[in-house]
Amino acid sequence: MAASVSRPRVNAQLVVRFALVMVFISACLFLAAGTVRWPAGWALVVLYAGLSVGSRYLVARRHPDLIEERAQAFSAQGAKPWDKVLAPVVSVGGSLVLLVVAGLDYRFGWSPVVPVWAQVVAFVALLLAYVFSTWAMLANRFFSGVVRIQTDRGHAVVSAGPYAIVRHPGYLAAIVTYLAIPVALGTLWALVPGIITIALTVMRTALEDKTLRAELPGYEEYAGRVRYRLLPGVW
Repeated sequence: MAASVSRPRVNAQLVVRFALVMVFISACLFLAAGTVRWPAGWALVVLYAGLSVGSRYLVARRHPDLIEERAQAFSAQGAKPWDKVLAPVVSVGGSLVLLVVAGLDYRFGWSPVVPVWAQVVAFVALLLAYVFSTWAMLANRFFSGVVRIQTDRGHAVVSAGPYAIVRHPGYLAAIVTYLAIPVALGTLWALVPGIITIALTVMRTALEDKTLRAELPGYEEYAGRVRYRLLPGVW
C-alpha cells in the first residue's frame, strides 16, 4: 500500500487575511499611482501573490505550526517589548510607505527613466530573495515574525540551510527586497523609505542577535562558527 502524503490544512481565516492583505497592498500602490495602468505595478503584485502562496504551501507542509506562529506574531506572548514596536514598524509600516512613495513617484514622474534591463534584474533579485527567505523558513521552524524565545515550541538553535551561511538569512532577504522593489517599479525615490527601513532592519538584527546570545542555549557557540549576521565577510 502506498504511503499517504500529508497535506497542509487550509485555514479559512488565514486565506481571508491573506486576500485582504493583497487587496490592501494593491490599493496602496495603485491609489497612490492614480492609475491601474501600470505594468510593473501589476507584475509586482502578481509576483508577490504567487510567491507568497507557494511559500506558505511549502512551509505548511514542513512546519504547520510555523504558519500559525507567524500569523499571531504581533500578539505572541514573550515577544521582546522593543520588538513589539520595531517589528510592525519595519515589516508593515516600512513596506507600506515604500509602496505609497513608489506610487506617487510613478504618478508625478519624479525619478529618471529606469532601463528595462535594470527592472528585470530587480525582479529576478526579488524572486531570489523570496526563495532564500522560504529556504530559511523551511530550515527553521522557529522563524517567527517577532523576537521571542519560543520555549512553548521547544526553541533550539538552527544551523542548517542558509543558517550555515549567515545567522539571519530572513533579514538579508528583506534587505534585498527593500532595495529591489523601487528599481523593479522604476521609482527610485522609493529607495528613501527603503533605505530607512533597511537601517531599522539592521538595528533589529543586532538586537535579536544580542537576545539570542543571552537567552538561547547553544547560540553563542553557533555564533562562533557562523561569524556573520547578514553579509559574509562584512557583518
